[in-house]
Amino acid sequence: MRPLLRAIERISGISGNLTAWLVAPLILATVYDVGARYLFSAPTQWAYEIGYMMMGAHALLGMAYTLRVGGHVRIDAFSQMFSQGTKAVIDLVGYVVFLLPCLVWMTWSLWGYWFTSFQSGELSGQSAWNPMIWPFKLIFFIAFVLLVLQIVGEVTKAILYLRGRRYSYEGDGSPEAH
Repeated sequence: MRPLLRAIERISGISGNLTAWLVAPLILATVYDVGARYLFSAPTQWAYEIGYMMMGAHALLGMAYTLRVGGHVRIDAFSQMFSQGTKAVIDLVGYVVFLLPCLVWMTWSLWGYWFTSFQSGELSGQSAWNPMIWPFKLIFFIAFVLLVLQIVGEVTKAILYLRGRRYSYEGDGSPEAH
């Protein structure tokens, strides 16, 4: 189980670090558009599209990494009252019974969402640039695949703790055994 966990954690870490760099083209496009608009009275036709695509990709692709590092919202007021074992059981049940089935279904649906867009050559329809939208929809699918993988990692962590193979369980997404 540990090799699987390490592989998943590595994938989430790499994708999170690469995703962080999506802010750079977002900033460059925004600065360029503002400069072109206010200095030269010549707004771009593409900056709006780049903006929402980069911001959306950043948010979506960051989901798995955020789960890995324990950055998603938790109700700490309740979880503080529970032992580490109880936290592990709650996470295990929550992930396996509720979250994982929903996300697998959603990921499967996103494949069709992307494929239909790809086959039809769908365009954004949001600006005069009007780019093909399927690459952005493919990011939706990839982001949810990464999130499902990280949830499998979180399930693995809970199982390892419950089997006595981890010294602590905080549900904090830390990749190393404590």
